[in-house]
Amino acid sequence: MARFSADLHRYFFEDEPPTDVRLTHLLELAGERVFGFLLVLLSLPSALPVPAPGYSVPFGILIVLLAVQFAAGREEPWFPRFIRQRHIGLKQTQQVLSAGLPWLKRLEALSRPRMTYFCRSSLGRLLLGGAIALMGISMMIPLPLTNTFPAIGVFITGFSLIEEDGLVGLAGLAICSLAGAISTALVTAYFLGGLKLVE
Repeated sequence: MARFSADLHRYFFEDEPPTDVRLTHLLELAGERVFGFLLVLLSLPSALPVPAPGYSVPFGILIVLLAVQFAAGREEPWFPRFIRQRHIGLKQTQQVLSAGLPWLKRLEALSRPRMTYFCRSSLGRLLLGGAIALMGISMMIPLPLTNTFPAIGVFITGFSLIEEDGLVGLAGLAICSLAGAISTALVTAYFLGGLKLVE
């Protein structure tokens, strides 16, 4: 099986990709790596310093939907028809991928199938899916720093599912835990600050 970065580069830069990228196209490209594939792509715009306004909330919703289904043990994700038909412009997709592919290749150089039981077992799926769902919720919070770090956690954890690398999955969980702590602290500080302002 070709490396994930090679598949993305071939499809979006070498072949003749559609001018509007739809979820149905991504599902066909993903194959059996569908959950990790989609999680990596959906988290990229928020994880990278690339202007992509307006995507953190809808992509966060999709990430939560994927995470819940993965934790529940589904082999293929389900999406409503109107979501499957939504599209993103090819140029914007290529812009995000141009910034993200170098990081993806670095991860691929370090990763290999190991501790695969962690990515496949019911407990592992529950832990990974739960962490990803919380990060997806955090990505929807309209506060600074509540998007980037959670998206990085989703990116690394999703990548671990593609490669079936449990060690990378554990690293993703650690990053998700740190991102969750930062988001919680920011939301708490904002809430307490608002109360003081009201008083």
